[in-house]
Amino acid sequence: MATDFWSSTHYKRWIVDRATLRQARADDMRYVDDPEIFVYFSLFFANSITRLGKKLGFRQRVIATAIVFFRRFYLKNSYCETDPFIVIAACCYVAGKAEESPSHIKNIATEARFLFSQQPYWVKNFPVDNSKLAEMEFYLVADLECDLTVFHPYRTLMSLCQKEGSSESQTEAGEVGVGIDDGPRYWGTGEGHLELPDEALQLAWSIINDMYRSDLCLLYPPHLLAITALYLTLALHTPTKELIMQKSQFSPSDDSHISPRRSSRQVSSSLFGSKKPPDFIGFFAGLNVSMPLIATIAQEMISLYSMWERYKEEVDTSDTPRSAFHTQSNSPYSATTQGTGNGLSESLSATHSRVGTPVVEGPDDMRKADGMSVVTSATLVQTLTRMRENRVSDLARHSTGGRPVVINKMLERAQAAG
Repeated sequence: MATDFWSSTHYKRWIVDRATLRQARADDMRYVDDPEIFVYFSLFFANSITRLGKKLGFRQRVIATAIVFFRRFYLKNSYCETDPFIVIAACCYVAGKAEESPSHIKNIATEARFLFSQQPYWVKNFPVDNSKLAEMEFYLVADLECDLTVFHPYRTLMSLCQKEGSSESQTEAGEVGVGIDDGPRYWGTGEGHLELPDEALQLAWSIINDMYRSDLCLLYPPHLLAITALYLTLALHTPTKELIMQKSQFSPSDDSHISPRRSSRQVSSSLFGSKKPPDFIGFFAGLNVSMPLIATIAQEMISLYSMWERYKEEVDTSDTPRSAFHTQSNSPYSATTQGTGNGLSESLSATHSRVGTPVVEGPDDMRKADGMSVVTSATLVQTLTRMRENRVSDLARHSTGGRPVVINKMLERAQAAG
């Protein structure tokens, strides 16, 4: 296993630019009216992988790896020429083996068939023969170029927050800059760390989970995603944000003469006990990263959360993955700042006003909730079906004698029902 991210195939082959992403969706763009629909496809498929992974008992890292495999596969393939649901099952199967948490192929095929036969998917032709899924595995691994090692931001997050403590956390040392002799450490001297309360650290972890609902895992190295998650956590976690705002009201010279307000002292005491509160601003100032780039990634996450608010899945809510922003907005930590119109909430409101509405056909495709256009999972399934049907029609018109042709010969047998 590669231990240095910068020398790994993950960095050399799978960190791409936006032009590559646009090229990957070129065929699909011919069958949709608005490119924003692909943001909702990303949410929908990532949630589907998460739901299947939980049914299989996978750890979050395995689920994240399956999502990365899915995104890498669709850098070389289009939605309108493949069956994403069997690709999802294959990604979970391969990710389980790659992360040393294998699940039997029969179990994966059974769970996937049961899940995708229900609302909102209603997939009627999911293969009943396990050999079809095994065959799809070979197609998937071929398009992944046998690069099955995936670096994630989770270990970087734990290392930055001084939560490593185990030998396992050092196996990806190159990801976080530990032990590198010929390169910079991502936190400058290597001695600066950020100590967060458990609630804030959990929020940062959840934000990283949310990042896999977008293309950020293909656009940026994992350490930048981890730092962005910390950056957003300081805006989302209300007690921590209050502490930062309180400290920013006093200059260092005034700090010894003016004591903080009682409420701020109580916040600090409840979060860190008898320890001195960390210097959040100083921590970010000492990082060896581009803070404007971190702010750019954070803005992309804010845009994702804004669009996520308009996305509704027609499934059991207890089984639906929820965003960190939605969870935090309903937590007691955010009660004191709701409606204040500052921080992340203001940014979300401003971003939401700039986000357009995906254009899809049919009166039942869009709903209204709280004055916003809502995209449902059923909408996306219908859109995907129309894309595939239109693609088949286009290929049939260009085939000899008007005879229908296979959308993707590579997946012809894998898509066939057993």
